[in-house]
Amino acid sequence: MPPPPKNKLAFLTQQAPASYVAGLGRGASGFTTRSDIGPAREGPSAEVVAEAQARRGEDIDPDPDTFQDPDNEVGLFAGTVYEADDEEADRIYEHVDSRMDERRKARREAREAEERARLLSERPKLQTQFADLKRGLAAVTDTEWENLPEPGNLTGKKRKRDPREGRAFAVPDAILVGDRERGEIVNDLDPRQQQLGGFETPVENSGTLSNLVAIGQARDNLLSLKLDQISGSVNGTSTSIDPKGYLTDLNSVHIKSEAEIGDIKRARMLFDSLVKSNPKHAPGWIAAACVEEHAGRMVQARNIIKKGCEICPTNEDIWLEAARLHNTDDAKVILASAVLHVPQSVKVWLTAANLETESKAKKRVLRKALEQIPNSVTLWKQTISLETSPSDARILLARAVEVLPHSVELWLALARLESPLQAQKVLNKARKAVPTSHEIWIAAGRLVEQNAMTDPAEGELPKSAETRERELDFVDVTIERGTKSLREHGVVLSRDQWLSEAEKCETEGSLRTAQAIVNATISMDVEEEDRVSTWVTDLEGSLARGKVVTARAILAYALRVFPDKRDLWRRAADLEKSHGTRESLEAILSQAVKYCPQSEALWLMSAKEKWMAGDIEGARSVLEAAFDANPENEQIWLAAFKFEAQNGKWAVARQLLERARSVANTERIWMKSVVFEWQQGNLQAAVQTVEAALTKFPKFAKLHMIKGQVLTDLEDIAGARASYANGVKVCPKVPALWILASRLEEADGRAIKSRALLEKARLLNPKEETLWSEAVGLEERASGTQQAKNQLVPGLQECPSSGLLWSQSIWLEARQARKSRSVDALKKSSDHPLVICAVARLFWAEGKVEKARGWFRRVITANTDIGDCWAWWYKFELEHGTNEQRAHVVDSCNNAEPRHGIVWPRIRKAMENLNKTNSEILELVATALE
Repeated sequence: MPPPPKNKLAFLTQQAPASYVAGLGRGASGFTTRSDIGPAREGPSAEVVAEAQARRGEDIDPDPDTFQDPDNEVGLFAGTVYEADDEEADRIYEHVDSRMDERRKARREAREAEERARLLSERPKLQTQFADLKRGLAAVTDTEWENLPEPGNLTGKKRKRDPREGRAFAVPDAILVGDRERGEIVNDLDPRQQQLGGFETPVENSGTLSNLVAIGQARDNLLSLKLDQISGSVNGTSTSIDPKGYLTDLNSVHIKSEAEIGDIKRARMLFDSLVKSNPKHAPGWIAAACVEEHAGRMVQARNIIKKGCEICPTNEDIWLEAARLHNTDDAKVILASAVLHVPQSVKVWLTAANLETESKAKKRVLRKALEQIPNSVTLWKQTISLETSPSDARILLARAVEVLPHSVELWLALARLESPLQAQKVLNKARKAVPTSHEIWIAAGRLVEQNAMTDPAEGELPKSAETRERELDFVDVTIERGTKSLREHGVVLSRDQWLSEAEKCETEGSLRTAQAIVNATISMDVEEEDRVSTWVTDLEGSLARGKVVTARAILAYALRVFPDKRDLWRRAADLEKSHGTRESLEAILSQAVKYCPQSEALWLMSAKEKWMAGDIEGARSVLEAAFDANPENEQIWLAAFKFEAQNGKWAVARQLLERARSVANTERIWMKSVVFEWQQGNLQAAVQTVEAALTKFPKFAKLHMIKGQVLTDLEDIAGARASYANGVKVCPKVPALWILASRLEEADGRAIKSRALLEKARLLNPKEETLWSEAVGLEERASGTQQAKNQLVPGLQECPSSGLLWSQSIWLEARQARKSRSVDALKKSSDHPLVICAVARLFWAEGKVEKARGWFRRVITANTDIGDCWAWWYKFELEHGTNEQRAHVVDSCNNAEPRHGIVWPRIRKAMENLNKTNSEILELVATALE
């Protein structure tokens, strides 16, 4: 910026700036002359301007008519009329646009949902970030909530320092040394002191003198000061010294923090203002007294509540609070005054009665209360509960129902105290007095059931079963009448309420009443098409709550309505099997096969139950009836064959299979025929039978496997190899066929051929874990651990979550690396049972017995169908367990009936083990495991 000119008028010689107007600041206005704008001439045309803009690369201004509103037409279309044709055309266009929008709606919504999900993942909301913490708050207990610190105590901002809290400074070493030397005491007297003979013993030590008398006096003063502080006044309240000791118990002293004292002062000021501004507000007086009580000023609290009682004498709460703040004797006096001011307060009378220690005094207070409040059910119940004599209680109840005829509780209590005949009369009166009470009708039903189940008195004839059943039928009649009467009086209870009443009756022992309630109300408010599903839901709910009688009644009613529903009969059989007797189960099954003769499951269940009970002829007769009803059913034929075979009737079993092949002619029947001949040692007959079966079912893989195994037993290796080759050709997706073929070649000493078969199988079934596992085992046996690990790597790539492969990988590692490998295996396999079993074996190998046992239990909890896991656990208990623990494993295994595993199926299906029990198979598998 140039410096200002020295001459102030120099600007007159300079050129004026653009748009300068002389005198504009004084109000002058500018003007333009011809000389300013030059001679008149025509400007460039629009084409010239556009061409120049195009050369310079500028954007060309659009034509303003381009964005002309069609509803505000100008020019050629100005002044036109919007007619019906235009309206129809617009409507068609709108319809087309809406249809196109609907077609794009799915893609648009999917795109928007994906965009929202992306935004939420990138920038999640606060409520989603803390959702897990909010759910965790549900587990916080009330005690933990109450112990949460105040927010003001968590920060140090603007917090006054407690004067009792000292300041901490680094003490110099010189002071510490001097302190240490000053505390020393020298017992020798200075010669000067010996000459003086005084008691004061100055000792030359770092320039200080130690006065033993002064130290003793200081100690006594300190003890006196502490005693004075304890016995002195603290906030207006005094404490006393324990006569048996010098100091009182410090646990009884409640030291309030500075923040709490401030809160008490603020609360005191607030409630003081409240009671002064609104003295008739009783809760204010109560709150003010509670503040003083919390501060430990009981005298002030009692004075405040006393004044409140004087100002608000008609409020029952303030009298009750006053009684609470005083001792028992004073509280009695206060409540005596209270009943004069609020004689209709039930709480005051009950509190006064509770203050009495003797039963007579309590009765006297309650009877005075009944004189004032005769229509209080609570007072009547409290008075009657104090009576020890049933006759006196009956008299009081009789008077109570006269005064309060609409109290159902009092009527029911009176009926319970009367004899059966009188109770019936009482309930009839109650029903007339309270016609809308369902409790009275239920009580009547329970009374009828009680009378029917009660044995007659001595000297009378005992009731026959028919008489007892006829009397119990009257329970159904009573409940049915009750529901009808309630509907007439406009009382409609929901199904859930009635079911709750039935379960309540079952809990209290009135089983027939519970059944009657279910029969009378189970079909209420249920659509016809929803009856089965609704009743099944009710059944499952009752069973979940442990109400078996109610569930049985629901199921019985449903079977009466739908006797041909197989699922309902199955549920009934399962219910009786779990909660009933053998006789009730057989009765249910006999009814089930009668109404559902085409259900093979019910027939087989009935035959099995008779067989398990030892009734062999009964089971055989059931199967014969099942044959008549289902002549071509495969399950029944196989069940009959198994029944005869396990009972040693080999000829009958063979005849049944021959007849089944001609009647049913299924692949499983042919397979069972081959296995039966194989089991009997007729290997040639088995080969002939399997060849005949393969002509009918060439794609049934199990026939190819059985044929290969039979030929192997006949030492016909070439025939077995051909059988497996044909099998994998027609059934290439069955891994078991490839594995059997591979094992045959390995057993024949042709490991290369075995490896080639498994490789070909993996090409056809790349995701099959059993093929990879077999290949790993083959490499381990043939080439060693390192080659097996190399084979396992691609297997885990193809099957990353395979528990079988991960369990193998643990044992292929060195001992020191197995634990870390097991952690990875658990994560990758999602806690597969085989991996858990491997971890249990690791703890077993390390000698951690209890940990190993816990992990074995965890295996069985995860899956009970893997027989190898049961065998490993049993083998572990054989080494480290007791007889009880081993018996527990065997019993649990028998109940689970496992069928899968690596070693278990091979031993289970071996010919020599076909008739062995699960316990025997468990021992064999445990012995075979390595």
